[in-house]
Amino acid sequence: MEQSFIYGALGGLVIGLAGAVYLLGNGRVMGASGIIGGLVDGSGRSTLRDRVLFIAGLIAAPWLALTFSGKTAETNITSDPVILIVAGVLVGLGARLANGCTSGHGVCGISRLSLRGIAATVFYLLAGGLSVLVFKHILGVI
Repeated sequence: MEQSFIYGALGGLVIGLAGAVYLLGNGRVMGASGIIGGLVDGSGRSTLRDRVLFIAGLIAAPWLALTFSGKTAETNITSDPVILIVAGVLVGLGARLANGCTSGHGVCGISRLSLRGIAATVFYLLAGGLSVLVFKHILGVI
């Protein structure tokens, strides 16, 4: 079995477990865009501590994993800042239009058999595939 498959499977299990713990512990769905959005627009003041700790965990977990494993992260990310900015804006716009992101709809929504979560995830996957087709294979910018 390929090692990257094992890492992906373990990562998926950890994300699923984190979503379950967050839901059981806080009674709320673990949607990163909603958690960050509540900090940005000020609607999450009552849960500021939880939100900041969640974001700190998002940053610290990969850093800690790389530090203790002694490995370096290998990515295929572009170094073109324009593409990174456009990609970030498109992802943010998509999450805003869908009222959530892949962690909220894909991980937590599907596990709760939410029709809205399933539909959003299907459209996220279709949009991602279409984006790769257009930006990589047609325009050749990534």
